[in-house]
Amino acid sequence: MAEAKLGPVDEINRIIRENRVSEYRSPNLKLGMRPLEFARGSARWAWENQPASVLNPFGTLQGGYLALFIDEMLATAIGSVLEAGEWAVTAEVKISYLRALRPGQLSGSARVVRRTRALAFMEASVSTADGTLATTATSTWAISKE
Repeated sequence: MAEAKLGPVDEINRIIRENRVSEYRSPNLKLGMRPLEFARGSARWAWENQPASVLNPFGTLQGGYLALFIDEMLATAIGSVLEAGEWAVTAEVKISYLRALRPGQLSGSARVVRRTRALAFMEASVSTADGTLATTATSTWAISKE
C-alpha cells in the first residue's frame, strides 16, 4: 500500500468543508480511526478495532492515543470553518479521562464553540458503543493567515 501524503492545507480544508470523508487522508487513519461526517463547525468520527500497539500493559487504551483521536476530530472541525489561506494549530488542550477504556467501538465528535479572527474555542467528546461518555476535551486553536 502506498504511503498517504498530506496535501496542501487549503485542499484538506476543502475536502472537510465539502464533507468528502472518503477523500480525507491522515497517517493516523492507519490506527483504525475514521471520519464519519464533516459539517460546518463540527466533525464526527469512529474508532473501532484498536491495534494492540495503542494499549498499555493493563490492556486499556493509552491516554496519548485517545488524545490523538481527539486531535483528529478537533482538526477536522476547525478545518470546516477556515477560509482559503487560513490554517490553525492547537494552542492548548485539556482532556478529562472519565474512565479507562478497553478496546472496542468508540465514537467521538468535536465542534467549534466560538471562532474569532485569531482563535477558535472548541470541545470534543468520546463515547463507548453503549453511549457511555468516556473522555471530554476543551481546546483553543490559533488561526493564522498565509
